[in-house]
Amino acid sequence: MYTLGIDVGSSSVKVSLLNLEDGSCAASAFYPSEEMPITAVKTGWAEQEPEQWWNNMTLALKEVLARAAVPKEQIKAIGISYQMHGLVALDKEGQVLRPSIIWCDSRAVEIGDKAFEDLGAEYCLSNCLNSPGNFTASKLKWVKDNEPDRFARIHKIMLPGDYIAYRLSGEMQTTVSGLTEGIMWDFKKDSLAGELFDYYGFAKELIPEIVDTFSVQAQVSARMAEELGLPAGIPVSYRAGDQPNNAFSLNVLEPGEVAATAGTSGVVYGVNDTLARDEQSRVNTFAHVNHSPAQKRLGVLLCINGTGILNSWLRKNVASNLDYVQMNEEAMKAPVGAEGLLVYPFGNGAERVLGNANPGAAFKGMSFNIHNQSHLLRAAQEGIAHSFRYGVDVMGEMGIKTEVVRAGKANMFLSPLFRQTVANVLNARIELYETDGALGAARGAALGAGIYQSPSEAFERLTCLQTIAPDKDQAAVNASYQLWKDKLQF
Repeated sequence: MYTLGIDVGSSSVKVSLLNLEDGSCAASAFYPSEEMPITAVKTGWAEQEPEQWWNNMTLALKEVLARAAVPKEQIKAIGISYQMHGLVALDKEGQVLRPSIIWCDSRAVEIGDKAFEDLGAEYCLSNCLNSPGNFTASKLKWVKDNEPDRFARIHKIMLPGDYIAYRLSGEMQTTVSGLTEGIMWDFKKDSLAGELFDYYGFAKELIPEIVDTFSVQAQVSARMAEELGLPAGIPVSYRAGDQPNNAFSLNVLEPGEVAATAGTSGVVYGVNDTLARDEQSRVNTFAHVNHSPAQKRLGVLLCINGTGILNSWLRKNVASNLDYVQMNEEAMKAPVGAEGLLVYPFGNGAERVLGNANPGAAFKGMSFNIHNQSHLLRAAQEGIAHSFRYGVDVMGEMGIKTEVVRAGKANMFLSPLFRQTVANVLNARIELYETDGALGAARGAALGAGIYQSPSEAFERLTCLQTIAPDKDQAAVNASYQLWKDKLQF
């Protein structure tokens, strides 16, 4: 038996087929080969067309099915992971009304800040565990204020993964976990955040049917099954935002467990069992995939928007003669601390950890007589690791410990320099695993469909590939971090 995992990112859409007998990946593909475009009509804006996600998903799925060549009847369920916080607005006919305002769009910062002031910190932080900030609810308010005719035609709003599930099944649905990432859920009342909805002037009817994260949520329609080459009626049995799903894919489900990613954005995600909050909303708390009113499991999320996108920018503009492996090798030619060159990776929209400031990326301390390409590449990787440390210290104030951090051996964690720097600056052991968001979604689908009976069964064959502990350079890395922190401005 097999399950499919779909991971809708902002750079590409990946589809993987999981062999449930041995836990291996039977086939995997992603589209497009280059990064999906992000439209920025104005500074700070970021939009993508949902149709773009769907088209790339169908291409990746077609390739996976061709590569695996398994009888379609053996594919038993579908799970979906998706880029968080994106706003998809549909009319009564199910047509998309406007491009999706995605996670790194910062147009709604002032709207969220005003809501936080007017509603009060006590309500926002005690009930929603976050400031409304630049999240989905505030983005919807922007549409209401600036595109009233379009807003009036909205029948339901969705997150990106909800939209893919809708296209597969025809069912408009979402989850509690998804609603919390939009700051639309009241944890104290275990219901939609009524006061916030009233303040923003939203009808609760805009929210589609709420389904459990692990459950038979919908079935692939007969028309889509024929079009995509899937079994008719195959269940969609799991959906989650990319960071909760990444944590799930690494078997991070219980209090004290921590996961990390470093793709376009970078995330450290720890599980808590109390309704903790950061008074400044520099890190955010959402319902984890296994959260319930009876058993609270909250994901405390640190997000650094400018992570892999900084590395990508450097490759295009500074190191176009190198591939990523060569960039890593070149970076290691420079000493720890890059001889005082500091890089601040905050060039991809408003950064929550900086109080929603948008200072832009910065290079400080550069000397034309000392620094070269190697220094710049190393300082960039160190700057990303330092930004992780800056946010992890905030998480520590909420009771999240980072003694062990699990990560997939992918993206920037492929860099020996980056993962060693992270281990040193966090004073943590880094455990690397061969998994990703699409495979995590496929495991979630099997669990939601009842094929796996428990998480322990789902992750029985997930093994640690490599462990990185702090090394002899830790003191030098910490000194570099202190200098980086002292000169941080926003």
